[in-house]
Amino acid sequence: MPGQAEMFLNHAILGNTVFQYLAAAFVLASGLLTVKLIIRGIIRRIKKLVEKTAGAIDDFLAGLLESIVLPLLYFVVVYLALKSLVFPEILEKGLNCVVYGILIFFSVKAAIAFISYGFEIYLKRQGGDNVLKKSLQGIMVVIKLIVWAGAAILFLDNIGFKVSAVIAGLGIGGVAVALAAQTILKDLFSYFCILFDHPFKAGDFIIVGDFMGTIEHIGIKTTRVRSLGGEMLIFSNSDLTDSRLRNYKLMDRRRVVFKIGVVYQTPLNQSREIPEIIKNVISGINDAVFDRAHFFSFGDFSLIFEVVYYVVGGDYNKYMDIQQQINFAIQEEFEKRKIEFAYPTQTIFLNRAV
Repeated sequence: MPGQAEMFLNHAILGNTVFQYLAAAFVLASGLLTVKLIIRGIIRRIKKLVEKTAGAIDDFLAGLLESIVLPLLYFVVVYLALKSLVFPEILEKGLNCVVYGILIFFSVKAAIAFISYGFEIYLKRQGGDNVLKKSLQGIMVVIKLIVWAGAAILFLDNIGFKVSAVIAGLGIGGVAVALAAQTILKDLFSYFCILFDHPFKAGDFIIVGDFMGTIEHIGIKTTRVRSLGGEMLIFSNSDLTDSRLRNYKLMDRRRVVFKIGVVYQTPLNQSREIPEIIKNVISGINDAVFDRAHFFSFGDFSLIFEVVYYVVGGDYNKYMDIQQQINFAIQEEFEKRKIEFAYPTQTIFLNRAV
């Protein structure tokens, strides 16, 4: 009986004994149970622990353990069990191809996960802007295509395909395409500059040369600006990044300079009071910061006073509301004191002939 059992265990099937098959099955079963009961349990405990913490990186790494490391461990167990057996050469090559493919697959998944997490962190630091979120999603699609294409080339190269000639042909073709589409590529790189450097974003009021308006959409090639007249202005992204652009939305405060003229008949004591009157008017208005008011010059038909103040914020309507409020208040104070504003006048002196 023992001899029959030994004969059975030493019986060869497809180049492997029954004992080798049983050993491989034991390795497979024990490895799968270890991963399922022990490693998976450890990963679950780690996830529960990191859920109680405030950090985001530990949550990401715990998710990476469950989505990538755990499946990879299952694959390692299966690979070790199969590696203990002897296969025909063609099957051995097929197994090696599968191993390369799975390792490259999990490597690409991990790389994409890290890139995606980096984009999420960047988006949070920028305040979760919806326009930026859509842009990053579009960039992520391009990155995935590039990474998966590179992984496919690497896989084909590792399993014996000669991809160097194909890559050389693609390189020559790529240069030709790049030369033909250099304007498009320039706009694309300008889009990335706008996206990450933030010279402006949707909703900002900008002035570019003789054009001005509010940005409505930033695309991969063009940016759309709604002008004050209502028409849509279309700029290529490279035009905007190459231009000297004024962004009024980023203005912390607006410097305002204006002049007031009073008649020459204004008494000196009233002229001395005018700077103080204007200072009191501006200082009493919210979000208006007085800077100076001076008797500026003797004009052709008026005594000219120059006034400088600041409006907190860059909103144009707010600035106009404050300027209007200042004008009304100055007019009211001048009327109380009977100070007359000047307007263009001429005095003609006639010599009566005797």
